[in-house]
Amino acid sequence: MAKNRIKYFKTPIIAGKYKGKQIEIPAISTTRSSKSILRESLFNSISLEVIGCNFVELFAGSGSIGLEALSRSAKKAYFLEQNKNALRLLKDNTSNIAPDSSVVMAGDAFILFETLYSNLKNSGECSFFYFDPPFSIRDGMDDIYDKCIELIAQIKDPFAKMVIVEHMSELELPKEIGYLELFKYKRFGKSSLSYYRLKGEDE
Repeated sequence: MAKNRIKYFKTPIIAGKYKGKQIEIPAISTTRSSKSILRESLFNSISLEVIGCNFVELFAGSGSIGLEALSRSAKKAYFLEQNKNALRLLKDNTSNIAPDSSVVMAGDAFILFETLYSNLKNSGECSFFYFDPPFSIRDGMDDIYDKCIELIAQIKDPFAKMVIVEHMSELELPKEIGYLELFKYKRFGKSSLSYYRLKGEDE
């Protein structure tokens, strides 16, 4: 099988109804697994708020963040991924863990996002947006953060409960992006999380 031509490893879902279920992670240059400590910190911060909301994971890779959100009782998770190897494992992971509440969208996140955002806005359901772009030190990724910031700047409607960006720690993201403002930052070695919400929203 093609799957056997790439190396992969497994990481467990940390908590919730799918706790202990294994997520397969491809060991390829265009994707990476979010550290367990980072995932744990993230969901310690948002676990109660994410209940009943949608969760959108852009540059989803294996889907480890979105699946963790579903385990913590998010209503539905949308996974956007372009890389074919990562996409194959993403489909396997969502099918094995949460097929009824997972929507896998294959293609360029920058192209898919506008339609998805519009559909979620029309539904009026609260939604989280998680951006985990490839580190800009990789070949062909020099402008990846600029493009993400442009995309995030389009988020302006009340249904968008929170925007979280996982990024390389050496990069300091703006305090404000469009209609959003930074309200929390946490560093985990080479990776960091920056949390944004609509300006004027209470914590």
